[in-house]
Amino acid sequence: MSLESPAATARAFAPGRVNLIGEHTDYNDGFVLPFAIAAGCTATVRLGGQGWRVASQQQDESVSTSSAASPQDLPEWARYVGGALWLLTAQGRTVPALSIDIDSNVPLGAGLSSSAALVCSVVTALDDALDLRLSAADLLALSRSVENDLVGAPTGGMDQLVSLRAVEGHALLCDMRDLTSTPLSFDPASAGLALLVVDTRAPHRLVDGEYADRRSGCEEAARALGVGALRDVTTAALPAALERLGDERLRRYVRHVVTENDRVLVTAEILRSGDIRDIGPLLTASHASMRDDFAITVPEVNGAVEVLLTLARWERG
Repeated sequence: MSLESPAATARAFAPGRVNLIGEHTDYNDGFVLPFAIAAGCTATVRLGGQGWRVASQQQDESVSTSSAASPQDLPEWARYVGGALWLLTAQGRTVPALSIDIDSNVPLGAGLSSSAALVCSVVTALDDALDLRLSAADLLALSRSVENDLVGAPTGGMDQLVSLRAVEGHALLCDMRDLTSTPLSFDPASAGLALLVVDTRAPHRLVDGEYADRRSGCEEAARALGVGALRDVTTAALPAALERLGDERLRRYVRHVVTENDRVLVTAEILRSGDIRDIGPLLTASHASMRDDFAITVPEVNGAVEVLLTLARWERG
């Protein structure tokens, strides 16, 4: 995250992200291990003018509104940009006339967290422009609320956390229960490796029934097991927990979350030791779990993984 604030103008940059490992564990109070990418969003807030104006270099027209209007009357992209204005007003803060201009080079719908980069850049620039002096926890809570409450995207918080706290050259081990984060050195090139982000051209959407189904299923399983969240089920207790669940769908969800949390922690230990090549089997197992237990992969992604694994085997001879 970077800031620039000359006179009545504040500018902030927030990056997109790739999640190395830890899928669908964030809303289960679990562990995730994302890292920031170079692409991101820059938000510029200028005080003055009349009312609130939001604009994007990626949209044809700007939108003007005010605290008296409803954010639901705006196009969805504008709610991402200006959502924090209504939330701050609801908190009793005075938000004067201003404009917000954003410019992003994070590909939309590519699973690189373009929306979190947008929201986090806006919230950070607003904090500086309005001299709100929000704490790190407040910035995270406000960013999450824009996406969850105003836009209706049921994200688990990982995307906003890494966009706000990422450290260059590091992955970020995040505990999604207490929202603490620990940077871990992540330098594939030093081990003679290259990190590929593959565009499978498969559609990616957050506000859909599949995500909501998995989240509600995990919550249902946690209630049935008498725990606050699936993070509380240990790998040692997993067999007994699965026996208590009569629904095969819920058993698969629990098995994925519990084993994925364990894979994240093992991956983190490997990164601490510097043996980055050893994380490969864990990443492969993570994909298999998402495919077979959580059932969230699509043919395009499965095909890409098979091709890459075949190439890896071929290179090894």
